[in-house]
Amino acid sequence: MTDTTGRSDNQISFLHEIFRKSTHMGALVMPCGYYLVRLTKSEMLAIMIPVALVMLVIDISRLRQWRFWTSFAKKIGGSIIRQHEKDGDFTGASYILIATCLTIALFDKPIAVAALVYIIVGDTFAAIIGRRFGRIRFYKSKTIEGSLGCLAACMVVSMLLPDIGFQVAAIGAVAATVIEAFPLGVDDNISVPLVSGLAMTLTDRILTFL
Repeated sequence: MTDTTGRSDNQISFLHEIFRKSTHMGALVMPCGYYLVRLTKSEMLAIMIPVALVMLVIDISRLRQWRFWTSFAKKIGGSIIRQHEKDGDFTGASYILIATCLTIALFDKPIAVAALVYIIVGDTFAAIIGRRFGRIRFYKSKTIEGSLGCLAACMVVSMLLPDIGFQVAAIGAVAATVIEAFPLGVDDNISVPLVSGLAMTLTDRILTFL
């Protein structure tokens, strides 16, 4: 879950936040690959489900302090683990992979691609802008600046998305921003793509009948 506060005493340093979000942006390979390689829903799920399971095993090894984590994986990713993840939660990587599987399974390809790009790009901009410029807090650790960064990034993406109308994409962008700012008690890596995907699906159906 993204912390968009501007405080300097956050759990991880700003440089570590940049590194963490750089790896998060690397997740764009999933929706982009899904679209560009023209994989079917079944083919993409056949790839993503095993990947998600592997990440879950890695996360469980971290939580239970298995040797694989303590002797190897911790040296690679230990510095960017947030406190709530240390306290027993799964990492964002596990959540985004689970969300990818669910989003691909539930929505048509153009909407699934859009919803996944929103959480990856929007969350990244919310975190970095919130950490660097965030001053006005409005909900827990969320900031106006971070949420505006999320909205701006998602709106730019909505203008570039193929095979989906701007009105539909824009509704998805707004939904993604709102859920990123006010999580539903579920990690936003899961709630954002699912809610934005649902919003776009409903909007598309409504516009079809108008």
